[in-house]
Amino acid sequence: MNYSLLIDNLSNPALLFFVLGIIAVLIKSDLEIPPNTSKFISLYLLLSIGFKGGQELSHEVFNQEILLSILFGICISLIIPIYTYYILRLKLGNDDAGAIAASYGSVSAVTFVTAVSYLESMQLHMSGHMVAIMALMESPAIVAGLLLISIYNKNEQSIYSKRSAIKHSFTNGSVLLIIGSLLIGYFANAKQAEGIKPFTNDIFKGFLAVFLLDMGITSGKKLSSFVNSGWFPIAFAIFIPLINGIIFTSLSSFITHDVSNRFMFGILAASASYIAVPAAMKIAAPNANPGLYLPMALAISFPINITIGMPIYYYMASI
Repeated sequence: MNYSLLIDNLSNPALLFFVLGIIAVLIKSDLEIPPNTSKFISLYLLLSIGFKGGQELSHEVFNQEILLSILFGICISLIIPIYTYYILRLKLGNDDAGAIAASYGSVSAVTFVTAVSYLESMQLHMSGHMVAIMALMESPAIVAGLLLISIYNKNEQSIYSKRSAIKHSFTNGSVLLIIGSLLIGYFANAKQAEGIKPFTNDIFKGFLAVFLLDMGITSGKKLSSFVNSGWFPIAFAIFIPLINGIIFTSLSSFITHDVSNRFMFGILAASASYIAVPAAMKIAAPNANPGLYLPMALAISFPINITIGMPIYYYMASI
């Protein structure tokens, strides 16, 4: 493995801002990003990556590889919740296992965006259809997690709450924005799209750095209480993303030989949702402990993926 990739990633300004956020919490600084600003930046990142993906997709010819890639992405988001659920049930209760399994089967848009930036720093570009695949992978994992909770739940839950959660998994704001931006980018006139390029492209990395600073602050606040939950959730949050990333990066060779796309499949498989899934689980699985699945995805798996994970997945995609 080329360790210079790891060193370069660890010195990435966006990652260093994430570390700064954690340090700010540890030293009890009053540094914070206003909630409205953080929400705006997260919406901007989703809009930007969706629009750019749509632009790229408009130049692609829909073929067998794209169709297989979409099916492969959906399969990833269905398979991961199933086997991770049974691993989690060794130590955790039904609701917690289902919620965490759904988180790790779903995807993190911020991890995806950070991975896109990582590729761009190496003068590489993924195919536009990978953005569509990311958006499509949100909902199946949530539905799989809810079904697993339902199957093994000894206490009857409200059918309405489950239906509401499944509906929410498809109408979630982040899913809607990424798909909508993708479609707008796809159908937009090329000359007119150039007019907003400074907004969607030029300031992207700056906004990403500020957002990761906010993520670092959020992670730092949740880290202390999570550490008290024992070794199992911590070990799971460290090793399962790496295992998922390595396995599905390798399997993606049967779908595509493009290094960038294979790398992104690894990222999608390794990342864990801390936005869409918690929102859905709050409705359908209120007994699941957000003090477990949120810190696992955000405070452990996210930094693992953007530090040591990405160079590993890139190496696996390159061989």
